[in-house]
Amino acid sequence: MTIDAYLDQPFGTIPDLIRMHAASRPHHPALVQDGRTLDYLALDHLMNRVAASLQRDGAKPGDKIALCAGTSIEYAAVFLGSLRAGVAVAPLAPSSTADSLAAMVADAGAQYLFLDRAVAESLAPVQQHITAKRIALDNSDAGMHWDDWLAAPDTVPAAVAIQPDWPFNIIYSSGTTGAPKGIIQPHAMRWLHVRRGSLNGYGPHAVTLLSTPLYSNTTLVSFFPTLALGGTVVLMAKFDAAAYLALAEKHRVTHTMLVPVQYQRIMAHPDFDRRDLTSFRMKFCTSAPFAAALKADILRRWPGGLIEYYGMTEGGGTCMLAAHEHPDKLHTVGMPAPEHDIRLIDEQGREVANGETGEVVGHSAAMMSGYYHQPAKTAEAEWHDPSGKRFIRTGDLGRFDSDGFLTLLDRKKDMIISGGFNIYPSDLEAVLREHAGIADAAVVGVPSERWGETPVAFIVLKSGAALTAEQLLEWANGRLGKTQRLAAVVLADSLPRSAIGKVLKRELRDTYQQKA
Repeated sequence: MTIDAYLDQPFGTIPDLIRMHAASRPHHPALVQDGRTLDYLALDHLMNRVAASLQRDGAKPGDKIALCAGTSIEYAAVFLGSLRAGVAVAPLAPSSTADSLAAMVADAGAQYLFLDRAVAESLAPVQQHITAKRIALDNSDAGMHWDDWLAAPDTVPAAVAIQPDWPFNIIYSSGTTGAPKGIIQPHAMRWLHVRRGSLNGYGPHAVTLLSTPLYSNTTLVSFFPTLALGGTVVLMAKFDAAAYLALAEKHRVTHTMLVPVQYQRIMAHPDFDRRDLTSFRMKFCTSAPFAAALKADILRRWPGGLIEYYGMTEGGGTCMLAAHEHPDKLHTVGMPAPEHDIRLIDEQGREVANGETGEVVGHSAAMMSGYYHQPAKTAEAEWHDPSGKRFIRTGDLGRFDSDGFLTLLDRKKDMIISGGFNIYPSDLEAVLREHAGIADAAVVGVPSERWGETPVAFIVLKSGAALTAEQLLEWANGRLGKTQRLAAVVLADSLPRSAIGKVLKRELRDTYQQKA
């Protein structure tokens, strides 16, 4: 069967496609990192060794492993090889607390924990609570050495007929708003991501540069389509704007996935306009609010298209903004993707009228099976229309314009109710970013005896800007509506962010209230 015929099937698997590429283009580079290259034949053999090692040790389809380490070729091979054995992967964030990591490994029921020395050191306080067998991907004393654990070269695992509803991975929510929840994504969901990849130019000649971590769905939605369609993935273990630009030029990169703060740092780097980036065909962004002015700057100065995705790891509906095709809609997150049903509902779960604000809910063929071991949380995340059709709730507030483009207003939980008026922090942040001296801004609601809640802005100044909090407060409140006015401005060196660029607003609230 040809690769094109295989992709036309209603269901297939990424490990099968990699095997087909290994047969047809064995020496085409699959993974590149720090000057090291693994071609498709070598990747396929390494995946076989991982799958055979798991089977040797008694792992069965449906079993789980946990991955918690820095980005590496070995990390990628474990993920892909486990899938070949029908074993689901729980990729965990090394930045999580030790207690949280131990809880996630236990919750997943992981038989193995693949880690590195840095993660082992952070887990030291809770190591007695982790029963999973440890494999050290860096051959350190974090666990059994990777080289010793792997089956012999040329070992072939027993074939596994993977089913569409089997769990592909369990991705844990960040836990910034409570205990992390394990999001089960089935193989069928990932297959849909792969099949739509060709629409965005992924294919045998694609070179994708990834600098966000491999435990994040943000990264995986570009990582898997690139390899499944025969392209090359260039991995960065840690993002650095100068190094990113150098790699992009060196490898003639065609595709990338970045979060807004990374775009911001790349565009501001003095080397940007000196680098040859003409190889780029498509750039993607997701995971955090993407300022319209930044999108416009990217369109002006960076070759290739720009697509912003709005969606959730849980799946449901996705909106897509092809910014290069709709430069007048940069303040939006685009329109629902083909065959994605996006609706807006009110507090009572009723659909709102056109032009009104509501919580965004979405339905598509790509949806999580549910939260692992948490049926009540799964039910909370779902909404059903009168026909019984299942949607995933986003917790985001939005409004459709007359052309069908969705404008996001804010996270429902971040909306500020002050004196009975709804205040959307994103509106205030947009005003603040118009100031020539402001590099970054975030607005949160804090308790107020008089108003119930009141907005406070945390501001990062641009280098060389000599401004006081009082000056900025006066400037902002002169431009904001009466009900929107800030109670205070706090100057900060930086804003706390997650590994994929989301501002941790709960930390800002806690910091302000502790000082108050």
